[in-house]
Amino acid sequence: MSSENKQIIYLSYDGLTDPLGQSQILPYVIGLSSKGYNFTVVTFEKSLAYTKQKKEIEILCQQNGITWVPLRYHKNPPVLSTLYDLLVLWNKVSKIFRYNKIAILHCRSYITSIVGLAAKRKWNVKFIFDMRGFWADERVEGGLWNLKNPMFRLIYRYFKNKEKLFLTDADHVISLTHSAKREIESWGLRTAPIEVIPTCVDLELFNLENIKDEDQNNLRVQLGIKKDDFVLLYLGSWGTWYLTEEMLKFFSELKRQKQNAKFLIVSGDTIGLENYAKKNVVVVVSAPRHLVPLYISLATASVFFIKTSFSKKASSATKMAEIMAMNVPVVTNSDWGDINKFSNEVIVLQNTSDEQLKDGVLRLLLEKKVTSNSFKEDLSLPFGIQLYNQVYQSIAH
Repeated sequence: MSSENKQIIYLSYDGLTDPLGQSQILPYVIGLSSKGYNFTVVTFEKSLAYTKQKKEIEILCQQNGITWVPLRYHKNPPVLSTLYDLLVLWNKVSKIFRYNKIAILHCRSYITSIVGLAAKRKWNVKFIFDMRGFWADERVEGGLWNLKNPMFRLIYRYFKNKEKLFLTDADHVISLTHSAKREIESWGLRTAPIEVIPTCVDLELFNLENIKDEDQNNLRVQLGIKKDDFVLLYLGSWGTWYLTEEMLKFFSELKRQKQNAKFLIVSGDTIGLENYAKKNVVVVVSAPRHLVPLYISLATASVFFIKTSFSKKASSATKMAEIMAMNVPVVTNSDWGDINKFSNEVIVLQNTSDEQLKDGVLRLLLEKKVTSNSFKEDLSLPFGIQLYNQVYQSIAH
Protein backbone atom coordinates (compact mmCIF):
# COMPACT_ATOMS: atom_id res chain seq x y z
CA MET A 1 0.00 0.00 0.00
CA SER A 2 1.69 3.19 -1.15
CA SER A 3 2.04 6.21 1.12
CA GLU A 4 -0.41 8.34 -0.89
CA ASN A 5 -3.11 5.68 -0.35
CA LYS A 6 -2.91 5.70 3.45
CA GLN A 7 -5.54 8.36 4.11
CA ILE A 8 -8.36 6.72 6.06
CA ILE A 9 -11.62 8.09 7.46
CA TYR A 10 -12.93 6.14 10.44
CA LEU A 11 -16.61 6.75 11.28
CA SER A 12 -18.22 5.74 14.56
CA TYR A 13 -21.58 6.56 16.12
CA ASP A 14 -19.94 5.71 19.46
CA GLY A 15 -17.70 8.37 20.95
CA LEU A 16 -14.00 8.18 21.70
CA THR A 17 -14.86 9.50 25.16
CA ASP A 18 -17.18 6.51 25.73
CA PRO A 19 -15.66 3.48 27.52
CA LEU A 20 -16.19 1.48 24.34
CA GLY A 21 -14.40 4.09 22.25
CA GLN A 22 -11.43 4.01 24.59
CA SER A 23 -11.20 0.22 24.58
CA GLN A 24 -12.32 -0.80 21.09
CA ILE A 25 -11.65 2.14 18.76
CA LEU A 26 -8.80 4.34 19.90
CA PRO A 27 -6.24 1.58 20.68
CA TYR A 28 -6.67 0.09 17.19
CA VAL A 29 -6.44 3.45 15.47
CA ILE A 30 -3.30 4.32 17.46
CA GLY A 31 -1.75 0.96 16.57
CA LEU A 32 -2.58 1.34 12.88
CA SER A 33 -1.30 4.92 12.86
CA SER A 34 2.10 3.57 13.88
CA LYS A 35 2.08 1.61 10.61
CA GLY A 36 1.89 4.80 8.57
CA TYR A 37 -1.87 5.28 8.12
CA ASN A 38 -3.24 8.80 8.42
CA PHE A 39 -6.55 8.72 10.25
CA THR A 40 -9.38 11.19 10.42
CA VAL A 41 -11.70 9.82 13.10
CA VAL A 42 -15.25 11.19 13.13
CA THR A 43 -17.30 10.27 16.21
CA PHE A 44 -20.49 11.27 18.00
CA GLU A 45 -19.83 12.33 21.57
CA LYS A 46 -22.21 12.40 24.52
CA SER A 47 -22.05 15.65 26.47
CA LEU A 48 -21.15 14.33 29.94
CA ALA A 49 -18.45 11.90 28.79
CA TYR A 50 -17.07 14.47 26.34
CA THR A 51 -16.72 17.10 29.06
CA LYS A 52 -14.86 14.66 31.33
CA GLN A 53 -12.58 13.01 28.77
CA LYS A 54 -12.09 15.57 26.00
CA LYS A 55 -8.62 16.79 26.98
CA GLU A 56 -7.24 13.30 27.56
CA ILE A 57 -8.48 12.02 24.19
CA GLU A 58 -7.24 15.14 22.37
CA ILE A 59 -3.74 14.62 23.78
CA LEU A 60 -3.69 10.94 22.74
CA CYS A 61 -4.81 11.83 19.22
CA GLN A 62 -2.24 14.62 18.88
CA GLN A 63 0.55 12.37 20.13
CA ASN A 64 -0.30 9.77 17.49
CA GLY A 65 -0.98 12.05 14.53
CA ILE A 66 -4.72 11.33 14.52
CA THR A 67 -7.20 13.97 13.37
CA TRP A 68 -10.23 13.74 15.66
CA VAL A 69 -13.51 15.30 14.56
CA PRO A 70 -15.99 15.06 17.47
CA LEU A 71 -19.64 15.69 16.63
CA ARG A 72 -22.45 16.10 19.12
CA TYR A 73 -24.64 13.04 19.64
CA HIS A 74 -28.39 13.66 19.70
CA LYS A 75 -30.73 11.21 21.42
CA ASN A 76 -34.09 12.97 21.28
CA PRO A 77 -36.52 12.99 19.64
CA PRO A 78 -36.05 9.32 18.63
CA VAL A 79 -35.49 8.62 14.92
CA LEU A 80 -35.49 12.31 13.97
CA SER A 81 -32.37 12.92 16.07
CA THR A 82 -30.57 10.07 14.30
CA LEU A 83 -31.60 11.41 10.90
CA TYR A 84 -30.23 14.79 11.91
CA ASP A 85 -26.94 13.21 13.05
CA LEU A 86 -26.70 11.39 9.71
CA LEU A 87 -27.15 14.65 7.81
CA VAL A 88 -24.43 16.30 9.90
CA LEU A 89 -22.15 13.32 9.31
CA TRP A 90 -22.71 13.36 5.55
CA ASN A 91 -21.88 17.06 5.38
CA LYS A 92 -18.73 16.56 7.44
CA VAL A 93 -17.56 13.58 5.35
CA SER A 94 -18.26 15.50 2.13
CA LYS A 95 -16.07 18.35 3.37
CA ILE A 96 -13.24 15.94 4.23
CA PHE A 97 -13.40 14.39 0.75
CA ARG A 98 -13.30 17.86 -0.78
CA TYR A 99 -9.85 18.55 0.65
CA ASN A 100 -8.28 15.07 0.95
CA LYS A 101 -7.58 12.06 -1.22
CA ILE A 102 -9.15 9.28 0.84
CA ALA A 103 -8.23 5.63 0.27
CA ILE A 104 -10.56 3.87 2.71
CA LEU A 105 -13.75 4.71 4.57
CA HIS A 106 -13.90 2.48 7.65
CA CYS A 107 -17.43 2.45 9.11
CA ARG A 108 -18.19 1.03 12.51
CA SER A 109 -21.66 -0.55 12.69
CA TYR A 110 -24.79 0.24 10.71
CA ILE A 111 -25.59 3.94 11.20
CA THR A 112 -22.29 5.21 9.85
CA SER A 113 -22.35 2.60 7.08
CA ILE A 114 -25.32 4.40 5.53
CA VAL A 115 -22.91 7.28 4.87
CA GLY A 116 -20.13 4.83 3.96
CA LEU A 117 -22.13 3.16 1.23
CA ALA A 118 -23.28 6.49 -0.20
CA ALA A 119 -19.67 7.79 -0.16
CA LYS A 120 -18.42 4.68 -1.95
CA ARG A 121 -20.91 5.28 -4.74
CA LYS A 122 -20.18 9.01 -5.01
CA TRP A 123 -16.38 9.06 -4.67
CA ASN A 124 -15.50 5.46 -5.57
CA VAL A 125 -13.74 5.03 -2.23
CA LYS A 126 -13.06 1.66 -0.60
CA PHE A 127 -15.69 0.93 2.05
CA ILE A 128 -15.24 -1.36 5.08
CA PHE A 129 -18.41 -2.52 6.83
CA ASP A 130 -17.20 -3.20 10.39
CA MET A 131 -20.56 -4.63 11.38
CA ARG A 132 -19.88 -5.43 15.08
CA GLY A 133 -23.04 -7.55 15.22
CA PHE A 134 -26.58 -7.95 13.89
CA TRP A 135 -27.49 -4.45 15.03
CA ALA A 136 -31.13 -4.26 13.87
CA ASP A 137 -31.92 -7.62 15.46
CA GLU A 138 -30.19 -6.50 18.67
CA ARG A 139 -32.51 -3.50 18.83
CA VAL A 140 -35.56 -5.75 18.50
CA GLU A 141 -34.41 -8.54 20.81
CA GLY A 142 -33.17 -6.03 23.38
CA GLY A 143 -36.65 -4.50 23.59
CA LEU A 144 -35.62 -1.16 22.08
CA TRP A 145 -37.70 -1.61 18.93
CA ASN A 146 -41.18 -3.06 19.36
CA LEU A 147 -42.19 -4.52 16.00
CA LYS A 148 -45.85 -4.09 16.92
CA ASN A 149 -45.20 -0.39 16.39
CA PRO A 150 -45.49 0.34 12.64
CA MET A 151 -42.67 2.90 12.77
CA PHE A 152 -40.20 0.47 14.34
CA ARG A 153 -41.31 -2.29 11.98
CA LEU A 154 -40.54 0.01 9.04
CA ILE A 155 -37.15 0.99 10.51
CA TYR A 156 -36.27 -2.65 11.13
CA ARG A 157 -37.05 -3.63 7.53
CA TYR A 158 -35.05 -0.65 6.28
CA PHE A 159 -31.94 -1.71 8.17
CA LYS A 160 -32.29 -5.40 7.27
CA ASN A 161 -32.38 -4.36 3.61
CA LYS A 162 -29.41 -2.05 4.17
CA GLU A 163 -27.59 -4.89 5.94
CA LYS A 164 -27.66 -6.96 2.76
CA LEU A 165 -26.33 -4.02 0.74
CA PHE A 166 -23.56 -3.37 3.26
CA LEU A 167 -22.54 -7.04 3.09
CA THR A 168 -22.58 -7.28 -0.70
CA ASP A 169 -21.38 -3.80 -1.72
CA ALA A 170 -18.63 -3.28 0.84
CA ASP A 171 -15.04 -3.98 -0.17
CA HIS A 172 -14.51 -5.89 3.07
CA VAL A 173 -16.66 -6.95 6.03
CA ILE A 174 -15.50 -7.32 9.64
CA SER A 175 -17.33 -9.74 11.94
CA LEU A 176 -16.66 -10.18 15.64
CA THR A 177 -17.30 -13.93 15.61
CA HIS A 178 -16.99 -17.02 13.45
CA SER A 179 -20.55 -17.88 14.47
CA ALA A 180 -21.88 -14.71 12.84
CA LYS A 181 -19.74 -15.29 9.75
CA ARG A 182 -21.20 -18.79 9.33
CA GLU A 183 -24.71 -17.37 9.75
CA ILE A 184 -24.12 -14.76 7.03
CA GLU A 185 -22.61 -17.34 4.68
CA SER A 186 -25.75 -19.47 5.10
CA TRP A 187 -27.85 -16.66 3.58
CA GLY A 188 -26.54 -17.32 0.08
CA LEU A 189 -25.49 -13.73 -0.58
CA ARG A 190 -22.46 -12.86 -2.69
CA THR A 191 -20.84 -10.96 0.13
CA ALA A 192 -17.57 -9.12 0.27
CA PRO A 193 -14.72 -11.03 1.96
CA ILE A 194 -15.43 -11.43 5.69
CA GLU A 195 -12.63 -11.21 8.25
CA VAL A 196 -13.27 -12.25 11.86
CA ILE A 197 -11.66 -9.85 14.34
CA PRO A 198 -12.91 -10.31 17.92
CA THR A 199 -12.80 -7.59 20.55
CA CYS A 200 -9.18 -7.58 21.67
CA VAL A 201 -7.42 -6.55 24.86
CA ASP A 202 -4.46 -4.27 25.51
CA LEU A 203 -2.12 -6.66 27.33
CA GLU A 204 0.15 -3.81 28.36
CA LEU A 205 -2.68 -2.13 30.26
CA PHE A 206 -4.36 -5.31 31.49
CA ASN A 207 -1.23 -6.83 33.01
CA LEU A 208 -1.14 -8.22 36.56
CA GLU A 209 2.57 -7.49 36.81
CA ASN A 210 1.85 -3.75 36.70
CA ILE A 211 -0.37 -3.86 39.80
CA LYS A 212 1.23 -2.62 43.00
CA ASP A 213 0.40 -4.18 46.39
CA GLU A 214 0.10 -0.73 47.95
CA ASP A 215 -2.52 0.34 45.37
CA GLN A 216 -4.48 -2.88 45.93
CA ASN A 217 -4.43 -2.41 49.70
CA ASN A 218 -5.56 1.20 49.43
CA LEU A 219 -8.41 0.25 47.10
CA ARG A 220 -9.53 -2.56 49.41
CA VAL A 221 -9.72 -0.13 52.31
CA GLN A 222 -11.65 2.34 50.14
CA LEU A 223 -14.16 -0.34 49.08
CA GLY A 224 -14.43 -2.11 52.44
CA ILE A 225 -13.00 -5.35 51.08
CA LYS A 226 -10.70 -7.53 53.18
CA LYS A 227 -7.68 -9.27 51.69
CA ASP A 228 -9.09 -12.75 52.41
CA ASP A 229 -12.59 -11.98 51.02
CA PHE A 230 -13.77 -14.03 48.05
CA VAL A 231 -14.48 -11.25 45.56
CA LEU A 232 -16.84 -12.02 42.69
CA LEU A 233 -16.53 -9.38 39.96
CA TYR A 234 -18.99 -8.09 37.42
CA LEU A 235 -17.48 -5.65 34.93
CA GLY A 236 -19.30 -3.43 32.43
CA SER A 237 -22.81 -2.20 31.63
CA TRP A 238 -25.49 -3.53 33.95
CA GLY A 239 -28.77 -4.68 32.44
CA THR A 240 -30.19 -4.72 28.87
CA TRP A 241 -28.32 -7.73 27.49
CA TYR A 242 -27.00 -9.00 30.82
CA LEU A 243 -29.02 -11.29 33.09
CA THR A 244 -28.79 -9.31 36.30
CA GLU A 245 -31.14 -11.42 38.45
CA GLU A 246 -29.35 -14.62 37.47
CA MET A 247 -25.99 -13.07 38.36
CA LEU A 248 -27.34 -12.00 41.75
CA LYS A 249 -28.67 -15.54 42.29
CA PHE A 250 -25.25 -16.91 41.40
CA PHE A 251 -23.68 -14.63 43.99
CA SER A 252 -26.26 -15.66 46.62
CA GLU A 253 -25.36 -19.30 46.03
CA LEU A 254 -21.67 -18.45 46.24
CA LYS A 255 -22.35 -16.60 49.51
CA ARG A 256 -23.89 -19.77 50.94
CA GLN A 257 -20.71 -21.65 50.12
CA LYS A 258 -18.30 -18.82 50.98
CA GLN A 259 -19.51 -16.59 53.82
CA ASN A 260 -16.73 -14.11 53.13
CA ALA A 261 -17.90 -13.58 49.52
CA LYS A 262 -18.50 -10.07 48.22
CA PHE A 263 -19.92 -8.97 44.88
CA LEU A 264 -17.94 -6.15 43.25
CA ILE A 265 -19.87 -4.46 40.41
CA VAL A 266 -17.64 -2.15 38.35
CA SER A 267 -19.66 -0.20 35.79
CA GLY A 268 -19.04 2.94 33.77
CA ASP A 269 -22.48 4.21 34.73
CA THR A 270 -23.71 3.39 38.24
CA ILE A 271 -26.95 5.38 37.96
CA GLY A 272 -29.75 3.01 38.97
CA LEU A 273 -27.35 0.55 40.58
CA GLU A 274 -27.53 2.13 44.03
CA ASN A 275 -30.36 -0.21 45.04
CA TYR A 276 -28.09 -3.21 44.57
CA ALA A 277 -25.39 -1.91 46.90
CA LYS A 278 -25.40 -3.56 50.32
CA LYS A 279 -22.85 -2.65 52.93
CA ASN A 280 -20.05 -5.21 53.15
CA VAL A 281 -21.81 -7.52 50.66
CA VAL A 282 -22.41 -5.87 47.27
CA VAL A 283 -20.05 -3.04 46.29
CA VAL A 284 -21.01 -0.83 43.32
CA VAL A 285 -18.39 1.49 41.84
CA SER A 286 -17.50 3.37 38.68
CA ALA A 287 -13.90 3.40 37.45
CA PRO A 288 -12.01 5.20 34.67
CA ARG A 289 -10.48 2.91 32.08
CA HIS A 290 -6.89 3.25 33.29
CA LEU A 291 -7.91 1.99 36.76
CA VAL A 292 -10.06 -0.95 35.60
CA PRO A 293 -7.10 -3.41 35.76
CA LEU A 294 -6.56 -2.48 39.42
CA TYR A 295 -10.21 -3.21 40.22
CA ILE A 296 -10.04 -6.52 38.33
CA SER A 297 -6.94 -7.47 40.33
CA LEU A 298 -9.04 -7.55 43.53
CA ALA A 299 -11.28 -10.28 42.08
CA THR A 300 -11.11 -13.94 42.98
CA ALA A 301 -13.46 -14.76 40.09
CA SER A 302 -15.81 -13.05 37.65
CA VAL A 303 -19.29 -13.70 36.30
CA PHE A 304 -21.44 -12.44 33.45
CA PHE A 305 -24.50 -14.01 31.89
CA ILE A 306 -25.75 -12.86 28.48
CA LYS A 307 -29.28 -13.22 27.11
CA THR A 308 -29.14 -15.77 24.30
CA SER A 309 -30.82 -14.88 21.01
CA PHE A 310 -30.18 -14.78 17.27
CA SER A 311 -28.26 -11.50 17.42
CA LYS A 312 -25.96 -12.73 20.18
CA LYS A 313 -24.29 -15.06 17.68
CA ALA A 314 -22.28 -11.99 16.77
CA SER A 315 -21.27 -10.96 20.32
CA SER A 316 -17.67 -10.82 21.49
CA ALA A 317 -17.43 -9.66 25.10
CA THR A 318 -14.60 -7.19 25.64
CA LYS A 319 -14.83 -7.77 29.38
CA MET A 320 -13.99 -11.47 29.05
CA ALA A 321 -10.67 -10.82 27.32
CA GLU A 322 -9.77 -8.06 29.80
CA ILE A 323 -10.59 -10.19 32.84
CA MET A 324 -8.82 -13.27 31.53
CA ALA A 325 -5.75 -11.21 30.71
CA MET A 326 -5.58 -10.54 34.46
CA ASN A 327 -5.76 -14.31 35.16
CA VAL A 328 -9.15 -14.09 36.86
CA PRO A 329 -11.47 -17.11 36.29
CA VAL A 330 -14.67 -16.36 34.34
CA VAL A 331 -18.10 -17.95 34.68
CA THR A 332 -20.58 -17.37 31.85
CA ASN A 333 -23.36 -19.12 29.93
CA SER A 334 -23.30 -20.91 26.60
CA ASP A 335 -24.71 -20.13 23.16
CA TRP A 336 -23.49 -16.63 22.48
CA GLY A 337 -20.74 -15.63 20.08
CA ASP A 338 -17.84 -18.07 19.93
CA ILE A 339 -17.90 -18.79 23.69
CA ASN A 340 -18.25 -22.56 23.34
CA LYS A 341 -14.78 -22.83 21.77
CA PHE A 342 -13.29 -21.40 24.99
CA SER A 343 -14.80 -23.97 27.36
CA ASN A 344 -11.34 -25.23 28.38
CA GLU A 345 -10.48 -21.83 29.84
CA VAL A 346 -13.86 -20.48 30.92
CA ILE A 347 -16.55 -22.10 33.07
CA VAL A 348 -19.45 -22.26 30.62
CA LEU A 349 -22.89 -23.16 32.01
CA GLN A 350 -25.45 -24.83 29.75
CA ASN A 351 -28.08 -22.32 30.90
CA THR A 352 -28.91 -20.15 33.89
CA SER A 353 -31.37 -22.43 35.66
CA ASP A 354 -31.09 -22.68 39.46
CA GLU A 355 -29.54 -26.12 39.08
CA GLN A 356 -26.91 -24.87 36.65
CA LEU A 357 -26.12 -21.85 38.84
CA LYS A 358 -25.47 -24.14 41.82
CA ASP A 359 -23.34 -26.40 39.65
CA GLY A 360 -21.46 -23.34 38.38
CA VAL A 361 -20.57 -22.28 41.92
CA LEU A 362 -19.27 -25.77 42.72
CA ARG A 363 -17.22 -25.83 39.53
CA LEU A 364 -15.83 -22.39 40.32
CA LEU A 365 -14.70 -23.55 43.76
CA LEU A 366 -13.27 -26.86 42.54
CA GLU A 367 -11.88 -26.23 39.05
CA LYS A 368 -8.70 -24.29 38.42
CA LYS A 369 -9.18 -22.36 35.20
CA VAL A 370 -6.01 -20.71 33.92
CA THR A 371 -5.79 -18.41 30.91
CA SER A 372 -3.43 -19.87 28.33
CA ASN A 373 -0.85 -17.82 26.48
CA SER A 374 -2.42 -18.85 23.17
CA PHE A 375 -5.75 -17.37 24.29
CA LYS A 376 -4.05 -14.11 25.17
CA GLU A 377 -2.31 -14.03 21.80
CA ASP A 378 -5.55 -14.68 19.88
CA LEU A 379 -7.30 -11.83 21.69
CA SER A 380 -4.34 -9.47 22.01
CA LEU A 381 -4.45 -5.93 20.66
CA PRO A 382 -1.37 -6.41 18.41
CA PHE A 383 -3.08 -9.44 16.83
CA GLY A 384 -6.25 -7.43 16.14
CA ILE A 385 -4.21 -4.56 14.69
CA GLN A 386 -2.38 -7.02 12.46
CA LEU A 387 -5.68 -8.37 11.11
CA TYR A 388 -7.00 -4.87 10.40
CA ASN A 389 -3.73 -4.01 8.66
CA GLN A 390 -4.12 -7.08 6.44
CA VAL A 391 -7.66 -5.97 5.52
CA TYR A 392 -6.43 -2.47 4.67
CA GLN A 393 -3.59 -3.88 2.57
CA SER A 394 -5.95 -6.23 0.71
CA ILE A 395 -8.30 -3.52 -0.56
CA ALA A 396 -6.06 -0.48 -1.13
CA HIS A 397 -4.18 -0.20 -4.40
